[in-house]
Amino acid sequence: RVAWIAFARAAPTRLQIVRILSDGEKHAKTPEEWGVDLHKSAMAYHFKALREAGITLTIVEGRNHFIQLRRDELDAKFPGLVAALAASA
Repeated sequence: RVAWIAFARAAPTRLQIVRILSDGEKHAKTPEEWGVDLHKSAMAYHFKALREAGITLTIVEGRNHFIQLRRDELDAKFPGLVAALAASA
């Protein structure tokens, strides 16, 4: 899945999401969390695109939804790539 590299870099918002998620923590799916001025539906589009590309996973805890980078899997397949993408954001 090397295509996800170009995919993540194709939109500054997705790159920003990957940069924030590179800390390994799960993050709430609220726009305030991401430091971008986008409508909730636009953010949902980017979250879905990253999830379908296999870059992130969604964690549901009750009524709350969180997003997390699949860091271990990505580092195993592409060592150093997440760090490079995070640094370029």
